[in-house]
Amino acid sequence: MGLDQYAYRREADEDEDGNITIAEWRKHNRLHGWMENLYRDKGGDETGNSFNCVELELTESDIEQFEAHVTDKALPETDGFFFGGDSYEEYEEYHKNADLEFIKEAYDAFANGQKVYYNSWW
Repeated sequence: MGLDQYAYRREADEDEDGNITIAEWRKHNRLHGWMENLYRDKGGDETGNSFNCVELELTESDIEQFEAHVTDKALPETDGFFFGGDSYEEYEEYHKNADLEFIKEAYDAFANGQKVYYNSWW
């Protein structure tokens, strides 16, 4: 058991059956922290409930902000029982490339009129 994370795209008029996976991560706790902060900034549950199994729609502006944080290596330190060690321990080796590939895929999805989402399970 651990933190499993996914990003997917789909047509604007499709439901979750139309999801096409564009990225997967495992125990990238800083990514999850960044997405949780975004979720709460967008008005998500402020009561402290866990950010787990929540579909978060991402806009092009969100991806631009994420790209800036990836480039600056400024994703927030995030703890969680199932999250493993700090994901920056392996960031340059694994997570950064996955993050940059996700950003590229997200921009491609927007260019094709699709929506982009993040979700996780732990």
